Amino acid sequence: MQTKRSADLIAVVVVASALALSACVQMPTERQGVSDLRPQISFNVDAANERAMSSRVFVDGVEVGAASAFVHGVNSLKILPGTHQIKVVGNGETLLDERVYIGDGVNKSFMLK
Repeated sequence: MQTKRSADLIAVVVVASALALSACVQMPTERQGVSDLRPQISFNVDAANERAMSSRVFVDGVEVGAASAFVHGVNSLKILPGTHQIKVVGNGETLLDERVYIGDGVNKSFMLK
């Protein structure tokens, strides 16, 4: 009878140890990522308006490309946060000339006619 109790006690200890050890199988995980919160600008441009599509975009006096490269919903231009002078010129005519403040995480869209 004594050996039966000892055997039962040993079985309980073995099962309890196995359960305790199996609970530690999954290691903690950590996920790291980088978010780009730079402000973005884009332009609402009618694709049929060739003058607006071929117009040139200037940010703080520096040409950054054609307005067609930064169409709202397709692509945007990432800039540094702060106050900027946005100018769009098409066929020698100024289509847009605005001084705006754009902060982190902001997506600003300009209408070109």
